[in-house]
Amino acid sequence: MDCFTPNTKRLSEMKEWIYRLVGFLCSLLSSGCGIILANSRYWRLWEFKDNVVQFVYIGLWEAYYYQEFQISGSVTKILVHSPVNSTWTISPEFRCAQSLILLTTLIKPVVVIFSSAAIRLSIIKVSVPEIEILCYKCSVLILVLSSLCTIISVTWNHVVDLYGKTTLDFPPTFPVKKAALVKKHTTHVIPVAILTSSLSLLGVIMFLFEIRSLKIQKNLNTQISSKQADQTA
Repeated sequence: MDCFTPNTKRLSEMKEWIYRLVGFLCSLLSSGCGIILANSRYWRLWEFKDNVVQFVYIGLWEAYYYQEFQISGSVTKILVHSPVNSTWTISPEFRCAQSLILLTTLIKPVVVIFSSAAIRLSIIKVSVPEIEILCYKCSVLILVLSSLCTIISVTWNHVVDLYGKTTLDFPPTFPVKKAALVKKHTTHVIPVAILTSSLSLLGVIMFLFEIRSLKIQKNLNTQISSKQADQTA
C-alpha cells in the first residue's frame, strides 16, 4: 500500500503534464494555422473567359492574378497583386470573414500566454490552483470563440460564393470584369479551417481535463489542511 500511493501520485502528475503540454501544443498549432488561413490567397478562386486574366485568387486582404507582359519580345506571365480595399464592392459575408478572422488571429496568442503562465506555475511548484484554473478557463473560452468565428466565416463565405449570389466585385480599374466569370473553384481553405478548429477543440478538451485535475487537487489539499487543523486542535 505504501508503494501504491507514490505510484498513483506519479501517474496522476504524468497525466496532468500530458494534458498541459498537449493543450499548449494544440493551441500553438491552432494559432499558426489561423495565421496561415488569414494570409491565404485562396478564399475564392474565380476563373474567367478572358484573354488577359484567366484566374483571380482572392484573399481576405489582397487579390492575385497572372498577367501576360511582353518583355524583350517574349511573353512573360507575372503575378500581380491588388489590395482588397474600399474601391471594391465588399459583400456582407466577405466583410464578416475579414472581421472574424482578424479577431481570431488577435486573440489566439492570448491562449498561448495564459497556458504558458499556468505551465510556469506548475514548473516552479507554486501551489496556486485557483490561478491555474482561471488561466485554463480563459484559454477554453477563447479557443471556443475562435473556433466558432473560424467555422462561421469560412462556411458562410464558401456557401454564398459557390451556391449563392455574392455581391463581391472588382474595382473599375481591375483588368477583368466580373461579367466574364465562368467558374468558381473550391479551395483548400475549408480543410485548413477544419484543421484549425479541430486543434482548438482538442486543446479545449485537454484544458478541461486539466481543470478537473486541478479542482480534485484543490479539494484534496483542503481536506488535508482541515485534518491537520483538527489534529493540531
